[in-house]
Amino acid sequence: MDIMKIFLLIIGSFVIFGISGIMSGWLERKITARLQWRIGPPWWQNFADFLKLTGKETVVPDGANQFLFFLVPVIGVISVVITGAVLLSGIFYKPLRWDLFIFIYLMMIPSITIFLAGAASGNVLASVGAGRELRLLLSYELPFILALLVPVVKYNSAQISEIMNHQMMHKMNIGDISGFIAFIVGLLAFQGKIGYVPFDVSEAETEIAGGTFVEYSGLPLALFRLMKWILLSIGVTFFVIYFLGGFHNPVTGILKYLVVLLLIVLVKNTNPRLRTDQILRFSWGWLTMFGFFALILSLGGF
Repeated sequence: MDIMKIFLLIIGSFVIFGISGIMSGWLERKITARLQWRIGPPWWQNFADFLKLTGKETVVPDGANQFLFFLVPVIGVISVVITGAVLLSGIFYKPLRWDLFIFIYLMMIPSITIFLAGAASGNVLASVGAGRELRLLLSYELPFILALLVPVVKYNSAQISEIMNHQMMHKMNIGDISGFIAFIVGLLAFQGKIGYVPFDVSEAETEIAGGTFVEYSGLPLALFRLMKWILLSIGVTFFVIYFLGGFHNPVTGILKYLVVLLLIVLVKNTNPRLRTDQILRFSWGWLTMFGFFALILSLGGF
């Protein structure tokens, strides 16, 4: 893969997942508003919010580590853009060997940047949020990996494109018992990755005033919001490709995307925020147990 194609993949990832992420963030806000009997924002609201934040003054607290304070949001955006490029490479160009494991590793970086952001802020509430984010990362990562290993075991391949092509020739992964369980486990674990209720303890506006982002403003805060929007779009796209057969038919592909996004929003709006200890018990208990159960079923071909 030459330098020009890598560059085009990265630019394409930024444009595709940037726009779809911002629009997905708007859909999440709009659906939430409708569920709460509100009108909700217009379609361009997230674009306006992002542009407004980029023009705001960035205030750095006295006790902050200025180098990390400005570096981690940049790393966060770069990491999700590269993650999207890996996903696009596997679909449209030449898949990387073991690209699924590369994808899993890259998906951990945004959570690490959120932890570092809280640690670098020099604020007590941000430090509390950073500690919670680290515990969250330790809780949901195992069931997330177990869920993604189910198709790997079933098809004896760790390439996302091959798993997608297998579904074209046979049936969607969600059509099997193991695939359905893995889809649910993975989706709930992803809910923690993007920091949505019931796994939003690291921000928890009503408890710790935004937690890890309490000291962020201006362009760095805009970059963190963009990172989360892109991460949301990449995650939903991945679940459509990995469990629902992909986007071979654009119309049904978009419908699948909207269904997965709707499920995420419904989980967010129909559950209370869990405490950290409850999240650990739920993730290492029920989610991990069902993840192992799905993995065992996949070994038997179910």
